[in-house]
Amino acid sequence: MYFAGIIADAKCMTEADFERWIDGAYFYMLSDYVVAVTLAETDIAQEVADKWIASGEELRISAGWSCYCWLLGSRPDVQFEESKIARMLDMVKETIHESPERTKSSMNNFVYTTAVSYVAFHDKAVLTAQAIGPVEMKRDNKKPAILLAADNIQKAVDKNQLGFKRKYVRC
Repeated sequence: MYFAGIIADAKCMTEADFERWIDGAYFYMLSDYVVAVTLAETDIAQEVADKWIASGEELRISAGWSCYCWLLGSRPDVQFEESKIARMLDMVKETIHESPERTKSSMNNFVYTTAVSYVAFHDKAVLTAQAIGPVEMKRDNKKPAILLAADNIQKAVDKNQLGFKRKYVRC
């Protein structure tokens, strides 16, 4: 599946192709870093990611939020509806602590990416990060991870990274 992500021609893929692919993604490294990355290179990315976020299935939800991270970090801000991004930040603030474990990480990354790459919403994302505070993500056979979006945003600010956009989503 990883190699399929490297050679996939995202522009030729349909929603059905991505649905089959996410069905086969059996852990987050595939859902968030192969399927979501490839989806982010398509014109149907937001539509499909929205469906995944609403799906109720942990890896789909995580992939949906991850796709938005890749989109926000690579596309011009004008390609996003401000009201939609605002609603998504509100959703994170209201639900992150009760969300499935893997989804917590993707939602936390969404807040960070919005603050760094979607300049118009930097302040709202910072306020969201402060409101959610530390997020505990339980992991199998490991100590829980403590996710701190506000601290990571401040590190990016200190490094003058606001407005950062990737030239390419995939390597």
